[in-house]
Amino acid sequence: MLTCNFFISCQPPKENSALNTVNWNKRKATFTKDIPLEKGTSYLSVYSQVYSQTEHRTHNLTVTVSLRNLNSHDTVYIDKAAYFDTHGKSIRTYFEHPIYIAPMETVEIVIDESDKHGGTGGNFLFDWRIHPDSNEPLFEAVMISTSGQQGISFITNGKRIE
Repeated sequence: MLTCNFFISCQPPKENSALNTVNWNKRKATFTKDIPLEKGTSYLSVYSQVYSQTEHRTHNLTVTVSLRNLNSHDTVYIDKAAYFDTHGKSIRTYFEHPIYIAPMETVEIVIDESDKHGGTGGNFLFDWRIHPDSNEPLFEAVMISTSGQQGISFITNGKRIE
C-alpha cells in the first residue's frame, strides 16, 4: 500500500519590512498656522547592493535608515521620505502626511536584504520642518550583511541640500 502525505503551510507570506516598519498613521503630525517652522530637504545615499569581485556580481545588504531628532526639547517634523533607485526612479514614499519625531527620538526604516530595488546607488530625499533655532534632523544609514564568518558593514550620513 502506498500513501502520500502533502503538507501545506498555513503561515501567511513573509511581509517585506521595507514597506511596513513603522505605523506612520500613529506618528501623524498636525500644525497650527501660528507656529513658524523652518523647512529643509536632506539627501541620504543608501546601498541595497554593492559590487563584489566584478561589476557583474553584486552582494545584497540590509539597510537601516535612521531619522534622528537631535533636540532635547523640540519636536522635528518629516513631511516626506522618498526612496529612489540607482537610476533616480522613485521606488516608494513612506508616508502620505507629515510625521513627528519626539525630542531625542530615533525612527527607523529597514530595507530587507532581499529588497534589491535600490541597487548600488539608491538614495532618499527627506523634506522636514523644525522650530526656529532648533537642530536640524540627522539622517544616517547603516548597511550590513553577514554570511558564514564574513561580514560587511558601513554607514552613510545625510546632507542638507535645501
